[in-house]
Amino acid sequence: MAEAAEKETRSNEESTDESEEDESEEEPKLKYERLSNGVTEILQKDAASCMTVHEKFLALGTHYGKVYLLDVQGNITQKFDVSPVKINQISLDESGEHMGVCSEDGKVQVFGLYSAEEFHETFDCPIKIVAVHPHFVRSHFKQFVTGGKKLLLYERGWMNRWKPSVLHEGEGNIRNVKWRGHLIAWANNMGVKILDMISKQRITNVPRDDISLRPDMYPCSLCWKDNLTLIIGWGNSVKICSVKERHASEMRDLPNRYVEIVFQFDTEFYISGLAPLCDQLVILSYVKEISEKTEVECCARPRLDIVQPLPESCEEISSDALTVRGFQENECRDYHLEYSEGESLFYIISPRDVVVAKERDQDDHIDWLLEKKKYEEALMAAEISQKTIKKHKILDIGLAYINHLVEKGEHDLAARKCQKILGKNTELWEFEVYKFKEIGQLKAISRYLPRRDPVLKPLIYEMVLHEFLESDYEGFATLIKEWPGDLYNNTIIVQAVVDHLKKDPQNRTLLRTLAELYTYDQRYGRALEIYLTLRHKDVFQLIHKHNLFSSIKDKIVLLMDFDSEKAVDMLLDNEDKISIDRVVEELENRPELQHVYLHKLFKRDHHKGQRYHEKQISLYAEYDRPNLLPFLRDSTHCPLEKALEICQQRNFVEETVYLLSRMGNSRSALKMIMEELQDVDKAIEFAKEQDDGELWEDLILYSIDKPPFITGLLNNIGTHVDPILLIHRIKEGMEIPNLRDSLVKILQDYNLQILLREGCKKILVADSLSLLKKMHRTQMKGVLVDEENICESCLSPILPADASKSFNVVVFHCRHMFHKECLPVSNTVSSVQFCNICSAKHRGPGSAILEMKK
Repeated sequence: MAEAAEKETRSNEESTDESEEDESEEEPKLKYERLSNGVTEILQKDAASCMTVHEKFLALGTHYGKVYLLDVQGNITQKFDVSPVKINQISLDESGEHMGVCSEDGKVQVFGLYSAEEFHETFDCPIKIVAVHPHFVRSHFKQFVTGGKKLLLYERGWMNRWKPSVLHEGEGNIRNVKWRGHLIAWANNMGVKILDMISKQRITNVPRDDISLRPDMYPCSLCWKDNLTLIIGWGNSVKICSVKERHASEMRDLPNRYVEIVFQFDTEFYISGLAPLCDQLVILSYVKEISEKTEVECCARPRLDIVQPLPESCEEISSDALTVRGFQENECRDYHLEYSEGESLFYIISPRDVVVAKERDQDDHIDWLLEKKKYEEALMAAEISQKTIKKHKILDIGLAYINHLVEKGEHDLAARKCQKILGKNTELWEFEVYKFKEIGQLKAISRYLPRRDPVLKPLIYEMVLHEFLESDYEGFATLIKEWPGDLYNNTIIVQAVVDHLKKDPQNRTLLRTLAELYTYDQRYGRALEIYLTLRHKDVFQLIHKHNLFSSIKDKIVLLMDFDSEKAVDMLLDNEDKISIDRVVEELENRPELQHVYLHKLFKRDHHKGQRYHEKQISLYAEYDRPNLLPFLRDSTHCPLEKALEICQQRNFVEETVYLLSRMGNSRSALKMIMEELQDVDKAIEFAKEQDDGELWEDLILYSIDKPPFITGLLNNIGTHVDPILLIHRIKEGMEIPNLRDSLVKILQDYNLQILLREGCKKILVADSLSLLKKMHRTQMKGVLVDEENICESCLSPILPADASKSFNVVVFHCRHMFHKECLPVSNTVSSVQFCNICSAKHRGPGSAILEMKK
């Protein structure tokens, strides 16, 4: 709750959010509101003394002896006049059907809210507490306890009579009691006791720490967290006790249960009430402080703290000061803290006020973030919890965030957030655009305007484009390039650009943009003219994309001047649309461009431009001599006589040599090499290529009186011509450079040839011997002769039908078989016979290998 000043008006004091918190960045854990309606009416005439909370309703006791049943909104549903004096305690069973009430005049009543069941008893002393059994609604649990000077247990017995029994006495007044399951905990002047109702044994005594505090002024607060965990708050001390089962071996005469204090710590202020919150504690504290004006100790606003218990201390999670009515006059005993277990609701009761504390939900979290102007975090929280939040809408938070950014002057960030927040809502988009126009920030939002799904009215886009056209040509050009042409009225924008070009006709940015607009409007011819004028790189893309080849037939020179490589590639890729003849014709007056085109055409296909090969000779000679010789070598359609004429005119020796050799005039070619180039190595290479003895002879004759040439010949001639032919012709006394080295090289080459021959001979002999051995092994193998074999001459079975008769059979290595008498008689002196079929005239595979006689 926001902290309120002392001079706050009554209307503000009664607002629903009056508990206070520090002005820090830490978000509070709880939210507060007054319990109003009937409660307000009651507390205007009476004062609250106690209250009990059930999940279905509330029960409020007052100082004038009234008990009111209230709904959770504070509306009165039922009223009971119990006593003329203060109600000390109200107790409800778990079902909420039975109530126990005790008052300062000693009256105790236990009755059914929906039945006629009732118990009345009046004691001679004030009864401070009453507690009905949690399961009182069941017949065998009709029990309740009261506490004054004694702790009495009442049980309904035979004939519906109530039988009292003393559970404890002698240690002062019983001031608090809490019944949970089978365990009863109570506090008197000496400390806190716990009774096990099953064994009827007292299982612990937790003594009071600070005995200097009056127990009637600083009463003990008790709270069961669960069936086995008791929380005790007294003075400024907190103890959390756990009820545990005793091991059988430890029993002897001891109770079967014992209590262990698991957490214990002190607080800064006096405790008026406590309640569990998951694994944390909610503590209501009574605070005293020194007045700055009077310097006298006075009552301050009570505090509601959430702490995390530690073994010997605690960690404060949150702390709120509560502005309750009349807090200046209240004492520690005047405050009470009750809670509803299932809903995490905490009720702070004071004589003049009842405040409800709730755990903050996601809506409250978003409220706090918005209050702290943390809009981005609020938006993220709303997106995560959009199914659970009830109070807030993501769109409203987003719009507030955009407005906040605009107010801070962060226009670009605000525009960027519009994409996410406004989504597909065209009305909101248009509203925000006009808002940005009012503050002169249309440029900021231009980059983030939707271009597809949704699409805004054309007027919006045109308004932005006009803004850029007036002040930023480059930005205007960027938008035209990025935005689809159907977002705005193209005619209007084109006219606007034309008007600006009248003032600045050479502005390249506007010209380029106008070409793009013409393209969107499908006026490609005009766009192409501008692109060519600007020599813009997109001209080729435009031609390809929109198939503008018919429009560029008379603009080929312009394209070639702009980028000859791209232009030639495009023309060659689209020969079907612009023919080779048309291109050559258009480039007739620009032979250097004509050469570039024909050269690339020749590289792609040697035969396509064959009709222009004669023209290309002159073009290569004029503009690209390095590629002339490769062209002459690769072209099969080039007229050699024309090429020779041009090369001789321009004194292109290498090309002339090639042409002469190709035309069969090798001797003239060699002569030109020797006389014009004076390059013996090239002459030798040429002679090697031609492999003509007459050329070698001419080369030797030409070189015989030139010592450097002789050296070159001696170094290279050895493998093609006998060096002796050259050496014999050298004149005596002629000085030849490096003669010794040349002769040594000749000898080395000769030795190398001899070594190669010997090596080859060894390999040949070894292979021959190996093959001979293999043939010998093969010929030594036996050959199967059986009844299925026939004589290759008479075609009768090779073996006689009567095996007892004598016969002669000849079997050749070729596997042909003959009767001996069927073989022709040999005229030679040698007795070796040969297969008649294989017609072997020399000794070989067909020679006879076996003669069988019997």
